[in-house]
Amino acid sequence: MEIDYRESFMDDKNILVMKLLHYFIIDKNYNPIVLQGAENEIWLENLDEEYRVIRIVMGTILNEEQFGFDMFKTKRILKKIKNKTFAFNLKTLSIFLDLDKDITLNTPKDLICVSASDESELKKNKIIKEFFPDMKDKLKYSEDGMQLFAKITNDINEHNLRDSEKVEKVFRPKYPMITYILIVLNVALYFLPLIFNKTNDFAYKYCVYPDFIRQGQYYRLITGAFIHANIFHLLCNMYALYILGSQLESFIGKIKYLFVYIFSCITASLMSMVFLGNGVSVGASGAIFGIMGALLYFGYHYRVYLGNVVRTNLIPVIILNLILGFSVEGIDNWAHIGGLIGGLLINMGLGVEYKSSLFEKVNGFIISLIYLGFLIFMAFIYVK
Repeated sequence: MEIDYRESFMDDKNILVMKLLHYFIIDKNYNPIVLQGAENEIWLENLDEEYRVIRIVMGTILNEEQFGFDMFKTKRILKKIKNKTFAFNLKTLSIFLDLDKDITLNTPKDLICVSASDESELKKNKIIKEFFPDMKDKLKYSEDGMQLFAKITNDINEHNLRDSEKVEKVFRPKYPMITYILIVLNVALYFLPLIFNKTNDFAYKYCVYPDFIRQGQYYRLITGAFIHANIFHLLCNMYALYILGSQLESFIGKIKYLFVYIFSCITASLMSMVFLGNGVSVGASGAIFGIMGALLYFGYHYRVYLGNVVRTNLIPVIILNLILGFSVEGIDNWAHIGGLIGGLLINMGLGVEYKSSLFEKVNGFIISLIYLGFLIFMAFIYVK
């Protein structure tokens, strides 16, 4: 998104707007929100800040009726943004640059309004001083006139170009090699025992069977995810793995994806051990639910781009499959739940490129280890 201010009028209001855009986009990493029908106002979002939405209003508001309509319109737009970004709390700051002095700014706590007719008045505002204390220094420039326009325009365009390159890198389709290898392994481990008439022996030796795992056959926690009961079971899981796995692998990379898959296999098998009793569990569905959990976490961080897809496609698929798992006999739904949670948590630890901080990743690994430790305790000590 390129912004060109060269045709703007060189008045104080437009200069202040440009300075605010430079501050929020460059220094605070807000991104422009493209809205249809929003005139004389600019919307910016950064879902990691205290004020997740910043709204700069240039239009003139002369009375309470105009202000009331503006608030009504703003709430409707925010509702749409909430639906898209899964944000229950979308704290918003509206900065009015041409608001009549007699208008009372009585607004909800999550929709704060600030009125400032010039730069000095804005810097003195108590809300700006509390939440954006560095603004007073950041709005100072040695340039003026067209030089200021050129500097701010170039800085914003370069920032937006870097952001678009990052997004393009993350969402650019990559060859899903690990997914294809996993599919080949699953198919081969179904048909090879079948060809040599060893299906039952193979399943008996490598399935998830709690008693044998407790006796030291820990490899079953992973190998059970590569065994399938019948051809329909195999085809359903491999189709889901191809669709979902190739997407996650493309988004987070091969090594992280493989880590998610293996960790989800283990947590799915451990959860089965807790609730399975003396039953047997096989299939890749626990790991596939782990992939869905990881996609949920990734989609949350990139919800500006994937919000509608996650809300209308991924979440309903997860809910529907969990309901089906509890409704149909013979489905190990506890493995699904164990894998789903495991995939989400370990992806938190691995981090989402350009989005996750070191603090978030460390917390993710700690929570993942706590979750794994809890399942081990429940499977091997508490339930025996």
